[in-house]
Amino acid sequence: MIARFVERYLDPSETLLEVLFGLIMALTITTGARLLSPRADIVGLELALALLGCNVAWGVIDAAFYLLGTLFNRNRRLQFVKKLQAASNDAQALSIVRDEFDLRDEPSMRAEDRASLHASLLELFRHAGTARARLRRDDWIAAILIAVLVSATAIPGLIPLLLLQDGFVALRVANALQVGLLFLVGYWWAHYSGGNRGQIGLSVALLGTALVLVAVPLGG
Repeated sequence: MIARFVERYLDPSETLLEVLFGLIMALTITTGARLLSPRADIVGLELALALLGCNVAWGVIDAAFYLLGTLFNRNRRLQFVKKLQAASNDAQALSIVRDEFDLRDEPSMRAEDRASLHASLLELFRHAGTARARLRRDDWIAAILIAVLVSATAIPGLIPLLLLQDGFVALRVANALQVGLLFLVGYWWAHYSGGNRGQIGLSVALLGTALVLVAVPLGG
């Protein structure tokens, strides 16, 4: 039910990337504390607060970027419509459509089918409105979901930090949980994109861990 609600407002790729981003952010905090702090200086509660604060802050920032990106993309598309409508002839207008919708990243199709689609898009946008785009209710809900997703990825790391008295052990457990969740994100990724779920899950877990190991020495 929750997954269905999220899919109403966020594309699966957006959801997966936000969860992946949040997990890597959380793992960077716990791995950095694990590698750079003396065992005696590790205090579970302090780290839990730092972890939660970091992910909540970046969740809010990412949500704001989502809203900015949404507004930018819609108004950029309106500039395309204005340019198309200002074209001096159909050949020029069709060239503008082909540049905007080059279809290189889409499944391969016959040349005649591609031409037919471009012609249909030309007719579709020829009389489209050009009023400046604004954010809608769904956009704000999507942004809130992004903030919640990134913030929620801190929870697996918080649990051992709050429950285990030995902060060093808690960090090891937190790191293991977060790497395991990276694997699950990759496994979930393969559900939508195809491929061997185990291999993709392992690849995402290794990639996420590698990114963290790069980020920690650089001060991330």
